[in-house]
Amino acid sequence: MNIIDLRSDTVTKPTPEMRAAMAHAEVGDDVYGEDPNVNRLQETAADMLGKAAGLFIPSGTMGNLIAVMVHCQRGDEAIMGDKGHTFSFEAGGISALGGVFPHTLPNQADGTLKLDEILGAVRPDDVHHPISKLVILENTQNRCGGVILSKEYTEEVGKIAHHHGMMLHIDGARIFNAAVGLKIKVKELVKSADSVTFCLSKGLCAPVGSVLCGSREFIGNARRIRKMLGGGMRQAGILAAAGLVALDSMVDRLADDHKRASDLANGLAKMEGIHFEMGMPQTNMIFPSLGSNIRLNAAELVKKLSAEGVKVSAVAERRLRLVTHAWVDDASVEQTLQAFVKVLK
Repeated sequence: MNIIDLRSDTVTKPTPEMRAAMAHAEVGDDVYGEDPNVNRLQETAADMLGKAAGLFIPSGTMGNLIAVMVHCQRGDEAIMGDKGHTFSFEAGGISALGGVFPHTLPNQADGTLKLDEILGAVRPDDVHHPISKLVILENTQNRCGGVILSKEYTEEVGKIAHHHGMMLHIDGARIFNAAVGLKIKVKELVKSADSVTFCLSKGLCAPVGSVLCGSREFIGNARRIRKMLGGGMRQAGILAAAGLVALDSMVDRLADDHKRASDLANGLAKMEGIHFEMGMPQTNMIFPSLGSNIRLNAAELVKKLSAEGVKVSAVAERRLRLVTHAWVDDASVEQTLQAFVKVLK
């Protein structure tokens, strides 16, 4: 049986070109700064994002944690969305390891935080309060439907943060999806950010790693904290080689994932009982909801679809998440739709 895995774009595997690059990678000790592929990856990523320097890290979660720990001291406060990845899916690391207090604001349906609520969250200079040091945005915003935060909105948030002496960090795990969706260069989208992290191992298909970008001073401090957290890698050029291929060849093709997500959502929308209360997909994420006339709940539907060779995720009692990626082609979309038709009968 042909298995179609739509649980996440994290299930992607390295391409043949990546495997070849990894097999022939020139390596060195990255903790000494001597791995040529890691250095090249960091420089390439920083240039693409319009930042002065970059740092190769094992994961996006570590990248966000490092960014918070560089920007904030223990007891400081970071403002972020209540559906943001840093708050919801990173094991409370900024508090447990960084001693940083999360001040959450409601994510709106479009993934944004209201500007007036960000302003209202900034603490006055009072010994009773933590110091507001950082604003965190997630782009694309996963749990709001893989939605895109615009360049104009990001710039407005940056202005608020900088006017109040704070920094702006972007959790850009899928920032290239956002840029491709907007048809702009990624550096334009993150220009206002003081730091940004993005994943190589999601839609870009590399096997491991993320890159954190910012000023040279920021990255210098980030390198020290990466070591503190156990993220210093040695001959990591084998992994960085795949990342270089990803940045060279996998960015523009993200548009294919977006189109297939749209095709899949349009097909599902024609089925009785399936609706999209979170909206149709803007990028590669699809969040169909199940109407009351569908007797199965999301978890039960996941099991039945799996038996038909289609893996999806249940994210609420009556809501699924499907994520397209490089290993999902047009035939996979059609097979998925046929599986839904069968199990919903």
